[in-house]
Amino acid sequence: MSPGRRIKTILFLLFFLLIDIAHSQGLPKIPLYIKGKEVRVEVARTPEERAVGLMARKHLGKEEGMLFIFEEEGHHSFWMKNTYIPLSIAFIDRESRIVKITDMKPLTLTSHLPPKPILYALEMNQGWFSKNGIKVGDIVRFSK
Repeated sequence: MSPGRRIKTILFLLFFLLIDIAHSQGLPKIPLYIKGKEVRVEVARTPEERAVGLMARKHLGKEEGMLFIFEEEGHHSFWMKNTYIPLSIAFIDRESRIVKITDMKPLTLTSHLPPKPILYALEMNQGWFSKNGIKVGDIVRFSK
């Protein structure tokens, strides 16, 4: 192996090690409230945090999830590349109203799009929204 190729390989492995370390440290967690139900969510607000999301994770707590916050409204899409946990996603508009909920299959490249511009997206374990009676039109609150 040439010295240049060896350096590239080392940098590549280092990159994935850093992603693993970032995941083990976790992002800040905040409570969210939907129809009286409290969940604790990690907040992904930078482009880098949103790009990684829940990738490489093997477990997500029962009442835990990840909230994606965007700088501006848009038709932000999601996929499940390198994501092992089956997830459901709620697309949320600027009024904090859920506009769509859909299930996402692990390790797929299918794009999941909201029907209208959103400012937030909330990923939970697959089936969490339906099990808790949460549906399109419900409001996500940042405080009780």
